[in-house]
Amino acid sequence: MTDIGKYNTLGVMRKLDFGFYLDGKEAGDILLPLRYAPENLKVGDQLEVFIYFDSEDRIIATTEKPYARVGQFAFLKVVSVNSVGAFLDWGLPKDLLVPFREQKQTMEEGKSYIVFIYIDTESNRIAASAKLEQFLNLEPATYKEGDEVDLLILTQTDLGYKAVINGLHEGILYENEVFQPVKKGQRLKGYVRKVREDGKIDLRLLKDGYNKVDDLAEKILEILQKKDGFIPVTDKSPAEQIYNLFGMSKKTYKKAAGALFKAKRISIGEKGISIL
Repeated sequence: MTDIGKYNTLGVMRKLDFGFYLDGKEAGDILLPLRYAPENLKVGDQLEVFIYFDSEDRIIATTEKPYARVGQFAFLKVVSVNSVGAFLDWGLPKDLLVPFREQKQTMEEGKSYIVFIYIDTESNRIAASAKLEQFLNLEPATYKEGDEVDLLILTQTDLGYKAVINGLHEGILYENEVFQPVKKGQRLKGYVRKVREDGKIDLRLLKDGYNKVDDLAEKILEILQKKDGFIPVTDKSPAEQIYNLFGMSKKTYKKAAGALFKAKRISIGEKGISIL
């Protein structure tokens, strides 16, 4: 079966001047335009391609890689808006439509939004939706405490940050346990902190036992030792510089460095910090 909006490995049936026809089985012969064909491709070869619809709504194959496929969440930019809806750049020549009925708020050209890519049953075409709730938490969560997971940051709340877990479930990172800059649309590794009785999932960005100020203070000491005992970082240093050095936010760095200073393990001077 050929999956539209996904990667398929198809056999090359015949070659023409403008491309190759691939065996799309029940979908019929599918054209791979010549510009997307690898060198030395020949009849009888098997080739992995992405299947979607071109600007004339014909099924077509490409070796180009979209930013996401059907069944996935993605953070994509609006490139145009018309009477049908908003069109997103998803890395292919034909932009991805978000119908107005699938927008939580009116999408604006130039802005980026998190969407889910799906097959629209009414039109039988690939589309995207910003109404994410209907695609999340459809399967029972079977995570265990400490499981490593892939996260996509959805939005910031009063408690912290909502995130999509492994493209299936929604969870939350609590503000007091986030020790690095986090922003909407960012993808990063995380860990399951707890699956609550009500099914809600708590997350963390650091492994269990490595989420306290004391642990981060030890990390600062380790980096200081690698830098011969001195780093030119002060309270006035940019947050970006601190994150690049220590992998934590400026606020968290100040807490950890303050703990080291009180313990008389470092000195804090006008030009930087030093090991005592």
